[in-house]
Amino acid sequence: MRTARSFCLIGLVAEGGLLAVLSSYAGLSFAGWSVGLVVVSAVVGLFARALLKRAAAGPRPADWVTLARAVLTAGVAGIVAGAFLGHATAGAIVVLSAVALVLDGFDGYVARRTRTASELGARFDMEVDAVLILVLSIDVSRAFGAWVLAIGLARYGLLGAERVVPWLRRRVPVRWWRKAVAAFQGIVLTVAAAGVVPYGVTAGLIVVALVLLAESFGRDIGWLFRRRATPTIVGVPPNRPRQMVPHG
Repeated sequence: MRTARSFCLIGLVAEGGLLAVLSSYAGLSFAGWSVGLVVVSAVVGLFARALLKRAAAGPRPADWVTLARAVLTAGVAGIVAGAFLGHATAGAIVVLSAVALVLDGFDGYVARRTRTASELGARFDMEVDAVLILVLSIDVSRAFGAWVLAIGLARYGLLGAERVVPWLRRRVPVRWWRKAVAAFQGIVLTVAAAGVVPYGVTAGLIVVALVLLAESFGRDIGWLFRRRATPTIVGVPPNRPRQMVPHG
C-alpha cells in the first residue's frame, strides 16, 4: 500500500515540476494546471488502485518509465487546455509528445529486458497512450475540424460498447499491425500539431490514420464477433481488446 501511494505521490510531484517549467515557458494558465494535475492523478491513481486490488508487490521497472510518460502526457493535456485561452505553444506540445512517443517503445524494452512484463503494466501503458492520442486529437481538431476527434474517441467508444456487448471484452490475439497503426496515430497527430507540413498533406495523413485505425478496430471486432458464442474459459477473466496501443 505504501509503495502504491509513493508511486502516486512521485507522479504528482513530477507533474507539478513539469507544469511549473511549462508555466515559465508557455504561460500556462490555471486551467492548464488543473487539467494537468487531474489527468496525471486519474491515470496514475487508477494504476495504483489496481496494484492494491491485486495485492501486487509494487510497480515494476517498466512502470516507472510509463509513469514518466504519464507525466509528459498530462503536461500536454495542460498545454492543450490552455490553448483555448491563447496560452499554448505548438513547440511545447510537440516536444513533450515526441518524448512520450519515444519512451513508448522504451518501457516495453525495459519490461522484456528485466523479465518483468505484466498484464497490469501493459494496461497502464495502453491507457497512457490512449490519453495522449485523445489530447492530441483535441488539439489538432482546432485546425482541422471535429472529425479528427474520432481518432482519440475510438478507444473510449469501445469501452462504452463493452458495457452492453459482453463478447467485446474477450482477449484478442497479439498483432504487430495493431501496434504499428497505434504508433502511426501518435506520430501523425504530433506532426499535425507541429504545423510544419502543408495543410493538405497533413489532412491527408490524418485521413489515412483514421482509415487504418478503423481497419484495425474492424478486424479485431470481426474476430471477436465470429467467436461471440464461444464460452469464456473458467478462471480466465475476459480482457479488453488492445486496439489502441498494446504494450511495446
